[in-house]
Amino acid sequence: MDSYWKFWKNADKLLLAIAASFAIVSILIITSISLKNGQLALRDIIVQSVAYGLGFFAMAAMVILDYRKFEELSIILYIGSILFLLSVYIPGLGIVSNGARSWIDVGFTTLQPSEFVKIPFTILMANYFSHRQAELYRLRGVLRSALYAAPFILIVVKEDLGSAAVYCFIWVFMIFFAGIDRKMFFRFAFLFLLSLPIAYRFMAAYQKQRIDAFLHPDNLSLPGNYQVWNSKVAIGSGGFSGKGLFSGTQKELDFLPVQKSDFIFSVIAEELGFLGGSLVIILFALLLWRTAKIVYESADRYGALLAIGFLGMFLFQVFENIAMTMGIMPVTGVTLPFISYGGSSVLAGMMALGLIISVGIRGRSTGL
Repeated sequence: MDSYWKFWKNADKLLLAIAASFAIVSILIITSISLKNGQLALRDIIVQSVAYGLGFFAMAAMVILDYRKFEELSIILYIGSILFLLSVYIPGLGIVSNGARSWIDVGFTTLQPSEFVKIPFTILMANYFSHRQAELYRLRGVLRSALYAAPFILIVVKEDLGSAAVYCFIWVFMIFFAGIDRKMFFRFAFLFLLSLPIAYRFMAAYQKQRIDAFLHPDNLSLPGNYQVWNSKVAIGSGGFSGKGLFSGTQKELDFLPVQKSDFIFSVIAEELGFLGGSLVIILFALLLWRTAKIVYESADRYGALLAIGFLGMFLFQVFENIAMTMGIMPVTGVTLPFISYGGSSVLAGMMALGLIISVGIRGRSTGL
């Protein structure tokens, strides 16, 4: 018991407070969204509350579990993660939602494998890069790391462009800090930009529609632009202090689509205004800052790279989600971490946070 108390005593208290703050904000906003015409739909509130209850348990498990143990499970994690991603194609198990086959039905609920696999993917990339720093100065080494990550990205991209973008960003973010030659990195970045028109030709029809809508924001006939336009109206109408919790008109009249997940930040900005939106952004900024601090203080290269991967994951998802609600980025379906509705997203985020805290405790060579 004393060892466990000593263990939690070394945990980052600010990150724990941030997690609790996210839970409060998320459940409050989902309660507001669930209140329509004076009637409160309890199901979504209960689901999100249960997800957070399980999420805190999962976070605690990741904190207590030594993250270094995962280094010994690389082959199992790699194969298991690939099979889990492919499970969406099993007849009777995989289901189609919003035109994409990215969910599985487990009877009492649905799960999104691509959300959960972000965790082992980051663990695997941290393990890979921590043992191959010298290889990253050569083209062959960079290509090998790309081939190592490619199966995850290629499986996900067909059905879920947003999640595939997250996986790509995690790999890019980690390889940048893992020690790749900077000139080589920027050459690859330039080649990637040149390849985008070619990649567009191979995208699914719904993915092309989202890109077209982003490139022609004034054309409301294009699928996606209508929801972005209403999102910007909701954000702008919130003003400085908002219309008040439970009082958003764009939300109440259902002009704002996908309120619980993709456009939940728009609801926050409409009801709580610039102040509420800024508070959420500050919470995310604190999360990223504390994670970066843990990376800087870590004496363990593997642990530092693991935290860097999760830092990149949260950074991209937060930027992409908030930016797409304002029309700055294409609509990709990337959820706002910890805030958006969904058990898969909440559980994955809390597990990642638990591993970050674990790195913070053990990475400083505390002897725990």
